[in-house]
Amino acid sequence: MNKHLHKNHSRYYLEDIPLQEALEKFFAELEHSFCLRTSASENISLHNALGRTTGAPVWSKLSAPHYHAAAMDGIAVHADDTRGATKSNHVELTIGDQAIWLNTGDPIPQGKNAVIMTEVVDQTDPARVKIMSAVPPWNHVRPMGEDIVSGELILPESHVIRAQDLAALAASGLSKLRVRKKPKIAIIPTGSELVKIGTTPHEGQIIEFNSVMLSAYIREWGASPKILAPVADDIDAIKLSVTNALKVHDVVLVNAGSSAGLKDFTAPVIEKLGKVIVHGVAIRPGHPVVLGVASSKPVVGIPGYPVSAVLALELFVKPIISRKLGIEFNPPAQTTATLTRKVLSSTGDDEFLRLKVGRVGKKLVATPIQRGAGVTTSLIEADGITIVPRFSEGFEAGSKIQVNLFRTMEEINNTTVILGSHDLTIDLLANLMKRHYPRYNISSANVGSLGGIMALKRGEAHIAGAHLLDEETGEYNLSYIQQFLPSTPILVIGLVRRIQGLIVKKSNPKNIRHFMDLIRPDVLFVNRQRGSGTRMLLDFELKKLNISINQINGYPREQYTHLSVAADVASGIADVGLGILAASKALDLDFIPIGEEQYDLIIPKEFYSLPNIQALLSVMAHSDFATSIIRYGGYTCNKPGQILNELPIR
Repeated sequence: MNKHLHKNHSRYYLEDIPLQEALEKFFAELEHSFCLRTSASENISLHNALGRTTGAPVWSKLSAPHYHAAAMDGIAVHADDTRGATKSNHVELTIGDQAIWLNTGDPIPQGKNAVIMTEVVDQTDPARVKIMSAVPPWNHVRPMGEDIVSGELILPESHVIRAQDLAALAASGLSKLRVRKKPKIAIIPTGSELVKIGTTPHEGQIIEFNSVMLSAYIREWGASPKILAPVADDIDAIKLSVTNALKVHDVVLVNAGSSAGLKDFTAPVIEKLGKVIVHGVAIRPGHPVVLGVASSKPVVGIPGYPVSAVLALELFVKPIISRKLGIEFNPPAQTTATLTRKVLSSTGDDEFLRLKVGRVGKKLVATPIQRGAGVTTSLIEADGITIVPRFSEGFEAGSKIQVNLFRTMEEINNTTVILGSHDLTIDLLANLMKRHYPRYNISSANVGSLGGIMALKRGEAHIAGAHLLDEETGEYNLSYIQQFLPSTPILVIGLVRRIQGLIVKKSNPKNIRHFMDLIRPDVLFVNRQRGSGTRMLLDFELKKLNISINQINGYPREQYTHLSVAADVASGIADVGLGILAASKALDLDFIPIGEEQYDLIIPKEFYSLPNIQALLSVMAHSDFATSIIRYGGYTCNKPGQILNELPIR
């Protein structure tokens, strides 16, 4: 069986078609197969119409207002009866005959054609009023049809109904309207390793979460998703599920199994039921997408990695929904930003690179975040995306790049950019900032303490987080600021002191006690990245002990956060790493303390008075911050929010 499948799989081996060519081939076939016909219409209640797309032009049944209505509280009069009235020559009108009291919205009585506001009417007695100025006909009157005229076009066809549209529709006498049926889209999760959300997975099992995300996007775009039961890696079972889905759905998505391995059955199933148009597109992530047609309906093999899945959905499924609803989705806002780090990319693919974006001074800066197709958190953290074109090899640091924004410019402008050393308290501050100052955001990236200082030098961050020890003076950060930012007025703000040490497995099975144990042949180490304060601390301790880095098994393996180091130890990738106590406690590992260090925030003085920075300092001084730090363990507050040093010293 496996040999047979492997032989058949060679037929479906991944291609490398450029994105534009893949789109053209796929949609040309969908047009030819009549897969893109606009959805039929249905009648629905006005109360359920928000977000739906009109299936026909909508005409008013009634005028609004449908009678002449008073626009103010006052008296209804005939304009001719007020002629000649002035402040010095009053005109008196009789109540009930020449003047009739009414409220806003009341019908204008027969024989009257104007309203005089209560505020300028002088009632001399119960039967008479004085008028001190003449009024023209239809003064303060809403004539019939002022807003809507019966038979008028209210909404055109292919209009996405908004909240404000509902009022006009109701005012024009409508309670039902025709809208396009939502395209029905089936999502079939595949994989023998999948378990339901809420299940505690065993080793080798994966929580099936892609379908929740994909269905949310589909619903957001105006279609109707249906998550079908997960199917094991069995070609006949997948074929049966797709066959049944095609009977009642307009589009079928098969999630995972889209590559060319022994258990990747999506392409063979589509070929058996219809036609594979494209298998493999020159994009990263999302390369192993499958585009096909069966039963005159689109069938798309969505890659299993979440970032790949989202990109494939946006590129190949969103346009299908658009065509079926007869609408065009607004393109994301675009802007130009300065790239903070060099980016190398595969020369054969268009890479969709996710970014964090913020405004620092007059410069809009973009920092790349984790690029793995399986890094779900990159979908949460990203403020925008840029395309690294195939054959370009990437971008240099400082390059001007085009960014498609996921957030508004207002949100970007209210973002504080923090680059530098990783610390759990930065994430804590981001949460507390949202709690106390919801309009402000924190965008942080882990580039190492020295990397943060260099970002300040290039004008690419508001704040650098650093814990750089000067071996000669024993002071933290000051000598590095003086070296790399000699002429920039800098404020050093206290944040925390934290305990660094060796992170080892629970119960410390290899009995690792000190740095000398790192040279043992049975010990595998995981390092932090070059330029991080932790890496520099390690090198300092090794130098004191006259240990060569070549003696340490695993020294070249780098991680960018303390939690990633702890995860490597917890998972067995490494036996030991240097990191903070809080990361060790978070993953229930053992810890050998080395010493306490100072972690500061370094802020150019020009940014200190900005409202978002002042808000951040206020959060740091709040009792919520100190209370949360104690829960983490391994921290003590180091005058959070207070200025410890000002450089250059005046």
